[in-house]
Amino acid sequence: MPADTLLLDFDGLICDTERAAHRSWEILYDRHGLVFPDEVWNAMAGRASGEAYAAQDLAGRLGRALSAEELAERRAEKARLAAAEPLRPGVARLLENAARRGIRCAVVSSSDRHWVLGHLERLTVRARFTEVVTGEQVEARKPAPDLYLRALGLLGAGPETSLAVEDSAVGVAAAKAAGLRCVAVPGSRGTRPAVAAADLVLDSLEQLDVPRNTAKVVSA
Repeated sequence: MPADTLLLDFDGLICDTERAAHRSWEILYDRHGLVFPDEVWNAMAGRASGEAYAAQDLAGRLGRALSAEELAERRAEKARLAAAEPLRPGVARLLENAARRGIRCAVVSSSDRHWVLGHLERLTVRARFTEVVTGEQVEARKPAPDLYLRALGLLGAGPETSLAVEDSAVGVAAAKAAGLRCVAVPGSRGTRPAVAAADLVLDSLEQLDVPRNTAKVVSA
């Protein structure tokens, strides 16, 4: 899929922070003698409202609201686990190839800016991205197309020569709603069927090769 602009999700794609998030909820449910349900994770994955969704589910099972301390401990556990996660396989090669071919790269994430930038700096790849577009910059996060539309506007890029890369059904929906072609690479907690709406589904970013789009786009 040729492109002159690559728009990449962050959580679960560039870095498997989704594994850290899932594990942090497993730990919290286990403290109460419960198993974190797959259906809850599947419903919350990729959504900025995911924490509230899981907290509501657990509260319903306990018959009481979760305390601020419990939620803070869960977030701290997620942060601790995420800090140990490396770049996912194929990310470094993809970014190096894009730079060599003159393809611009941007991060497009529903997560908060401090979270995304902190990890990009930790992983020493911040400089690879022309733009980092995060959830606070739009009114509606994924699956709405707003984040992708903002990224295209900031970059002065057209959807017809850009390519989105996602790991979740929510992300794929956002990319397609913005008129983008989309490649999906399921994360460690994802499945291929969940992202079947993408134009192409791969098992790893190591399989993704993006040649530069040199075609001229002519408006009618």
